[in-house]
This record gives sequence, structure tokens and C-alpha cells, in this order.
Amino acid sequence: MRFLVGTVKSNQSVFAVDGELATDLTALLPEVGNDLSALTNAPDLVAKARGLVGEGPQTAVSDITPALPIQNPGTIICLGLNYIEHIKEGGYDIPDYPALFMRGRNSIMASGAPMVRPACSETLDYEAELMLIVGEGGRHIPEEKALEHVFGYTTFNDGSVREYQRKTHQWTPGKNFDDTGAIGPVVVTPDEVPAGASGLKIESRVGEEVLQSSNTSNMIWGVAKTLSIISEYTTLEPGDLIALGTPPGVGHAKKPGPRWLRPGEVIEVEIEGIGICVNPVVDEAASASKTAAE
Repeated sequence: MRFLVGTVKSNQSVFAVDGELATDLTALLPEVGNDLSALTNAPDLVAKARGLVGEGPQTAVSDITPALPIQNPGTIICLGLNYIEHIKEGGYDIPDYPALFMRGRNSIMASGAPMVRPACSETLDYEAELMLIVGEGGRHIPEEKALEHVFGYTTFNDGSVREYQRKTHQWTPGKNFDDTGAIGPVVVTPDEVPAGASGLKIESRVGEEVLQSSNTSNMIWGVAKTLSIISEYTTLEPGDLIALGTPPGVGHAKKPGPRWLRPGEVIEVEIEGIGICVNPVVDEAASASKTAAE
């Protein structure tokens, strides 16, 4: 299935996408709720929802304003340095254990929402990434069973303020500015893509300028291995979000460069078979002024 959480006339629903049209699952099956939280570890409910695709009045996908697939995720874990060419362009050694960091709720937003370049730095970078949503949770998940714990896959733009990422050995500041991590809009169930979402083209671009172009098969740690490693130290729960790292071509490594995102641009992240995450870039001061005016 292809899910889209979004609003129509101020009402937020979970929609099932079928081509250019979408079915309002929340209206037909109220226990679905208004985001994917209830569905993540409820295969029977997903089966009921699947049977309703195409039922009732249909909504044009273009009329739906995307919202976060999971409104309040319990944990957001991200991998860094998961593509060898990206590791090389950053001047890092190839690690034997993934670089892991966490994002807070205020740092993420939906596809379509403004990505905010902070007032304190112009070094806003882009990172196209595959993101998974945990279905069945667990601890000490064996790699050979880990894909059974995936509810779905979506697109993620891990917007990073490089100046602040490099102020300390920990990446937390640069990865947690408000409204820099864009998610969605579409979440696909695992049956829609190859096992582990491997072999999919992944790309970022601004207009006709292709910034990154690679394939998810180039990840060092795939989905199953990543889930197994993370669950060694923490209990994963339904609705947790895990981002799988970015391929080469990021702005800080461009030559000549660097190539930072600028207000007025629109950044797109596309993953084959999943969808396109699109976000306008705005300046923090301009965003704050607009919010105050509203």
C-alpha cells in the first residue's frame, strides 16, 4: 500500500494512494486515526484498510496537504557515513560501526513545509535519505528477521547546518535545528519495493540541478543490519523512525563549493518507487515574520 497522511479543508486523515487519487481511510475506518501510529503494529487493521482502497468518494492527491506520517514519533535515529563515496568526500575513515545520532521532534517537518535556514548560519546542507518506520518493535532483533519489523519506507531530507555540526565531536547541534528534517509525503509498505528497499535510485535536486544521484544498494549497512545493530542497545517501538544515511554529492563537499541551500530555492529528494519530498527553503527571519503576521 501507499499511505499519505495529510489535510483536506483542515481535516487530517490517513489516505491510501492509488495513482492520482486517494481514499480517505480515516473516514471509512475511524480506528485508523489521523496518522500512521495506529497502523504501524496492527496487521489486521492494515488488511482492513487495504480492502477499502478505491471505496467511497475519492480525493485528488494534489488536493491533499501532506502532514508528518507519524505526528509524534517516540524515537528518531539517524545514520551518518553509510555510503563509501560520501565518507570519502567528507574526509572520514571508513568505520566498522555506524555513526548514529538522534533528532528531536521540533527538527522534523512534513514534505511541502518550509525548510528553514537559521539566522545564525548560512551553511544549510541537504541530504537525501531512505527512512523506515518501525512496525513491530523489539530488542535484540536478529538480522535475518529484522525486515519483519519494518512497517514502511519513506523519503527523508536530513537538512544539516554544517557549521554547527562541526562545533563539537557530537553532531547534535547541526542536526537538530528546527524545521530542517523533511519527511514524506508517501509511506510505502515493504511489498511495494524490493527487500530492504535495496536497489532504488535516490536523488536530490534543485530545479534542473542534480545534487546527488546514487542507489540504495550502495549503503554499507542495509535496513536489516541497521535494525539489528540499533536494537542491540535500545528497544525499538512501533512508529519509531530510522534514517539510513546519505549518498555522495552533499553541498559541503562540492568543488568548487561549498553549495549551500539558499532561501527561495526548492529542494527535492526522490527515491524510486517511493516518492518525492519537496520543500521550499526560507530564511528564519522571514519565516518568523510570516508566522507573527498569521
